[in-house]
Amino acid sequence: MTETHRTLPPEALDAWAAELRARFDLGAEDIPIALILDLARDVANGVARPAAPLSAFVAGLVAGRAGGSPDDVRATVAAVVELANAHGTRG
Repeated sequence: MTETHRTLPPEALDAWAAELRARFDLGAEDIPIALILDLARDVANGVARPAAPLSAFVAGLVAGRAGGSPDDVRATVAAVVELANAHGTRG
């Protein structure tokens, strides 16, 4: 039995993003890969690793409810990152 590796090299991530854009009729600006990866990193480091995908989902949900524009996504991601950065400082 061979082990399946789930870590994607950058070009595979780009290919996956292209598949998502094609399937859901999205533009390149609709999937800000670096922004979402930074969000995941900051939440994983500031809260916990399992909180990263949950936070990415919540950011997408909130941004979509706000209108779903690239500006809505950036503002929501910034708010989630700010919350994650403050998470360990509360006492």
